[in-house]
Amino acid sequence: MIDKIGIAKRIAQEVKDGMYINLGIGIPTLVANYIPSTMKVVLQSENGLLGIGPFPKENEIDADLINAGKQTITMMPGSALFSSADSFGMIRSGKVDLTILGAMEVSEEGDIANWKVPGKMVKGMGGAMDLVASAKHIIVAMQHCSKDGSSKLLKKCTLPITGLRCVKRIVSDMAVLDVIPGIGFKLIEHAPGVSVEQIKNVTEGKLVVEGDIPEMKLN
Repeated sequence: MIDKIGIAKRIAQEVKDGMYINLGIGIPTLVANYIPSTMKVVLQSENGLLGIGPFPKENEIDADLINAGKQTITMMPGSALFSSADSFGMIRSGKVDLTILGAMEVSEEGDIANWKVPGKMVKGMGGAMDLVASAKHIIVAMQHCSKDGSSKLLKKCTLPITGLRCVKRIVSDMAVLDVIPGIGFKLIEHAPGVSVEQIKNVTEGKLVVEGDIPEMKLN
């Protein structure tokens, strides 16, 4: 299996030159550290930033520069700061090419639950619903199983839904999978040290395996 840095490295391979990208809270924010410096992309945060750079070194920290998850960030040359209203205007008008989010559950139809566990206090959904409703492409970064070993890739989500039929690709600690509504989870790659049989055993939703499945490359 791979750790959260491995997940971020693998998702960074999905980034294409010229993209406008929103990084969700948690593992997705790490992706900024692994986008090649030669690639021109623009990272957006719903609290009002366009042009986010990698996480700052200790001597670069500015407490006034934070992302939507309240982590300190850096800004690239040409970056802009603006109101969250303008930021959500960008999101809702479809200007974001790629959204990378964490998830608690994903269904075989591409439904995502990533904001609330019933009975636990939360501040709210934040921008997640707007992002999943408006982004052109959504990739999920997640653990394949919960702490008790149960699958998080399900036939149907059991937690409150964030968005329906919106997830296109999942990068978990065990695999890369595409979500094909009406068909299920299609296995694209397996993590180092993880067999296809292991992935089958911990994927509750329908899993499609065709031919030889390559191992993830994280370099």
